[in-house]
Amino acid sequence: MLTLWKNLTLPRAAGAVALLCALMLAFGMYLQHIVGLVPCPMCIVQRYALILVAATATICWLSGRKGFQNAFAGVAIFFAGFGAFVAARQSFLQWFPPDIQSCGRDFYGMVETFPLQRAIPMIFKGSGDCTKIDWTFLGGSIANWSFVAFVAMALCLAALLLRGKAQAS
Repeated sequence: MLTLWKNLTLPRAAGAVALLCALMLAFGMYLQHIVGLVPCPMCIVQRYALILVAATATICWLSGRKGFQNAFAGVAIFFAGFGAFVAARQSFLQWFPPDIQSCGRDFYGMVETFPLQRAIPMIFKGSGDCTKIDWTFLGGSIANWSFVAFVAMALCLAALLLRGKAQAS
């Protein structure tokens, strides 16, 4: 295991992160279209975060220049942190649901109806749908596992980014 870590480069890790994001998105589509689970607004925001992490990690993976690799790894870490924040908020809402559960508008309805500065707080406030746990694996909900994946992606890329900086010094 230690040999694997020593041989792991930032571009290879970024490629693995991009692949993990693609697999997570595919699994989300499976749960939505085959199993029949309807994603809540926070789930949709997490999907957008996965797409942004995958896109920036792919650019990091394919870039041949060290500066671009470092920059896009940093951006991927930022987007993974954002995804972890959304997943953590949803997990919190699932563990401690609000007293009044109102199934508000869906994500697109909020964005189309309200100005962005008003729609974003409404998304993070959550709705009755965001507190619902439809699927679990080993006791964790989809939001819990999304949080774990986002944090793992961010930590892996950050550790390799810092290792590269330390070796350059």
